[in-house]
Amino acid sequence: MDHDDFKFEPIPGLPERPPQGETLLWQGRPAAFALAREAYKVNWIAGYFALIVLWRGSMGWADGGLPMALAYGLPYVGMGVLTYLLLLLGAFWQARATIYTITTARVILRIGAALSVTLNLPFKQLESAALDLRKSGSGTIALKMKQPNRISKLVCWPHIRPWKWRGEPAMRCIPDAERVARILTEAAEARLSVPSIARAEAAMPAQAVPAA
Repeated sequence: MDHDDFKFEPIPGLPERPPQGETLLWQGRPAAFALAREAYKVNWIAGYFALIVLWRGSMGWADGGLPMALAYGLPYVGMGVLTYLLLLLGAFWQARATIYTITTARVILRIGAALSVTLNLPFKQLESAALDLRKSGSGTIALKMKQPNRISKLVCWPHIRPWKWRGEPAMRCIPDAERVARILTEAAEARLSVPSIARAEAAMPAQAVPAA
């Protein structure tokens, strides 16, 4: 029986409906194969096991020709294929559980395959955004938060900008990333150009000072 873990969401990817005046502009999720390559490093893993197989196979060939080469190398072929498939499965599971959302006021990241977490990132709390675009058109948009906002790398992985000491949440490996970055830029500029009007406190009435 099919079970939807996120059936409680009024809109997929959002824990509650946006307030009046806030509009949904874009939703998407990572491309699973791109996420497997960039975050799970499946190509590096495959290359590592290929070198191990060649090394063990050459040792077997020197000891007893083709039969020994197969005996030495095949166990590592099996381990490599199993590891590769498990990492692919992890990437597909992570991509399926993820929804990135851009509205007219904020970016929302619903992430986490085993433990779901929702990050609410208003434009006013963002310091900058950076686009890492690939030749395929997919890319990663990293969001740098203003101080003192802190993001846990452990909680956010793999939805985090790699090789940065300070945690920067990111929309990883999204298709058509350039168009999404343009949507984000236009929405943030429009939101931040609206002046913030605070309600003024009523002035205290003047009190008469008694004459000496």
